[in-house]
Parts: sequence; C-alpha cells; structure tokens
Amino acid sequence: MTAQLFIAIFFSIALLLLLVLQFRLNAFLALLIASIGFGLSAGIPTTEIITNITTGMGGTLGFVATIVGLGAILGAVLEHSGGSQALARFLLSRLGEKRASLAFVLTGFLVAIPVFFDVAFVLLVPLVYALGRRTGRSLLHFGIPLLAGLATTHAFIPPTPGPIAVADILQAELGWVIMLGFAVGIPTVTVAGLWWGKRVGDKFFIAAPPLGGPELEDAQLPPIKLILTLILLPIILILGNTLTTMLTKADVLASTVLTDGIIFLGHPYVALLLSCLLALYYLGTKRGLDSKALQSLATKALAPAGAIILITGAGGVYKQMLVTSGAGASLAEVFLQFQLLPPLLAFILAALIRILQGSATVAMITAAGLLAPALPTLGLSPPQLALLVLSIAAGASTLSHVNDSGFWLVKEYLHMDEATTLRSWSMMTVLLSLTALVVIVVLYPMV
Repeated sequence: MTAQLFIAIFFSIALLLLLVLQFRLNAFLALLIASIGFGLSAGIPTTEIITNITTGMGGTLGFVATIVGLGAILGAVLEHSGGSQALARFLLSRLGEKRASLAFVLTGFLVAIPVFFDVAFVLLVPLVYALGRRTGRSLLHFGIPLLAGLATTHAFIPPTPGPIAVADILQAELGWVIMLGFAVGIPTVTVAGLWWGKRVGDKFFIAAPPLGGPELEDAQLPPIKLILTLILLPIILILGNTLTTMLTKADVLASTVLTDGIIFLGHPYVALLLSCLLALYYLGTKRGLDSKALQSLATKALAPAGAIILITGAGGVYKQMLVTSGAGASLAEVFLQFQLLPPLLAFILAALIRILQGSATVAMITAAGLLAPALPTLGLSPPQLALLVLSIAAGASTLSHVNDSGFWLVKEYLHMDEATTLRSWSMMTVLLSLTALVVIVVLYPMV
C-alpha cells in the first residue's frame, strides 16, 4: 500500500471518530464527511468525489432502503397490535415459570426479526417486571435472556437492518446469512442469555418496580398462530429462494415455472411485502383500524428507518471511495500478509470501531466498507461470505458501554447503577460476540 493511501485511510477513520465522539455529529453526516476527507487526502479529483457519492449512495440504497422500510412497517404493525406481548405470553404459558428464561430468549430471538431492538425491549420489559414481581427473583434472571435473544437476532438474522446493510455491501446472499445466522445464534443465546442470565441473576438482585398500570388482557392480543406466521413467512420464503436457486444452478432441479415462482416469491422485496400486506390487513383492518390510522402507523415507522437507511448509504459512499482510489486492492494485499482468517480480521475491525465510538451500525458499515474492496482476491464461497457478514456483526456487537445509547436504555429500564450495568449487560455483549466468533471460526473451513 502506498504511504498516501495508508495515511488517507487512517485520517478518514480518525476523522470519523473525532466527529462522532468529540463533536457528537450525526453518524450520517460524519460518515459522509469522512468519505469526502478520504477522497481528498487520497488524491481523488473533486469531480470524481462527487460522482462517487452518487454511485456509492445509489448503489447501496437500491436494495437496503426497500428492505429496511418494509421491515420497519411490519415491525410497527406487530408492535401496535400487541403481537410481541402475545408471543411472550404464549411461550411463558407453554414453558412455565421454571423455564421462563428460555421463554424470554425465544421471545427476544423471534420478536427482533421484525421489530427494532430498542422498541422490542421497551415493549417486552413489562413482562419481565411482572414475572419478577410474581417470583420475587432478580430482574436479571429474565432481563438478560430477553436482551440476549433480542441482540443476537438484531445482529445476525435478516431482515434486521445491520446484517441487511453489511450483506449488501459485501454482496452476500441473504439466504445463506439467515441459515448461518441461526446456526451461530442458537449457541450464542445459550451462553450469553441462559448461562449468563442465571449467573448474574444469582449474583445481583434487582427488584421489580411496582405495577404502574393495567396490563393487556390475553383477549386483547392477536392470535399467536397469526403472529408466528407473519414473523416466519418472509424467512421461509427467502430460504426457499436460496435453496431453489442453488439447486437449479447445480442442475439438480430443472428451471420451471414452479422454480421461477419460488425464486420470485422468495426475493426479500416480495417476501417482506407479502408479510407487510398480511399484517396490515389481519392486524390492522380486521382489528378496526381505518386506512388513515394505518397510513399514520406506516409513516411513523419509517422515521427511525430513515436514519438507518441514510447511514448505510453513507457507508456505501466510503466503500466506493476505497474502490476508486485503489485502496481496496492495497488493503487486500495487507490482509493477505497478516495471514489472518477473514472472519477474525473482520471481527477485529468491527470490534475496534464499536468500542471506540459506541454505534454498532457505524461499526458494521465502516468495517464492511473497508473489507468489501478486498473480497474479490480472497475467493470466498457464498457461505463463507455470509460468515464474514456475521463476523462483522459479532464484532460490532461487543462491549456495549457508556458511549452506547443501548447501555443507558438497559440501565434505566432494569433499574441498575452504572457499575452493575457494566458487569451484567456489558459483559453479556462481550460473551455474545466472542461465542459467535468461536462458532463462526469453527464453521468457516467447513463451508
């Protein structure tokens, strides 16, 4: 790598961290400024910098904006209808209070597929309070498993925004990311949720707050079969797309109207759109919401999604600057000299950025942007590329501490002081990321 390109990369990352940490600048603006700063310091002509902004933003958002937008609307409808609470109560009733931790892990694991992490936690924490009051046990016995389930799915299983964005930047197939996301996620929540939840629950007693108001009755909640269908339908269709495409390419299946139909219905656009429309009808129209209320619900849902979409687009700009400057090819040579497994390198990059500036999204997008130009030289198979996506997500999930808004959300809702939050929630995120990394490294040579 030439000295100028090396300095340009170092300068752009330092500028990004300075803008986010010191000046508290919005992540979208910070990434865009860092991308332009890299372009100028790398010697890219100013007219080409402008072209790269358009190309990088447009190329990234063409896919991501559609998926994140549809996922946000689906999650908002489930949230409004009480679908998350219905799922949690169903699992608690089936598994019983003795296995309540498992019920909360499963609830978090499923609910975070369509619903954003912080929204899902705020929705479900009253159930943690209720069980804490009923059993007299520490909130951490139930809160940590719930948080582990939410955090694992939020990081590893599309159509959540993080893995969607990284998969698009790295050009990984979503079907493989979903399949391997489940393979990585299950042992991860077992360690970070069940084992760690029991350990910290026994060590720190956090009393449940008094009941602040009436809880929803079961009769007010939507049927559980409908909720499970709406959550799992897009996942099943996307997996069907991936498997059918793989079998037709290998000439195991002939290309027919049926296979073309499965591939079409399993495209993330169509799969999520179908689930959205079903949710709007069965959880909206059939439950008494008029078209104006549904329109307002969808519009409100797109507000937080817009921020994620723009941050992802700015990450695409950064990646495009790296490609245009030739820094991507130079980075590939450096990576090969280190002789590190690509997932390990991806984990380290994402983890360092996450720990320094706090945002998992910024860490994912920046690490993906740095790695993407180097991928053609690595010769990765589709499953290995999916594992690279998951290793970035694992690194970006580690060590949530005082510079992360999620840290303060957990602290306030579980009524802990800073020290206890660091020793429970922050350590959970470390266990989650390291467990995921171990599973990824084991799987990587096997796929």
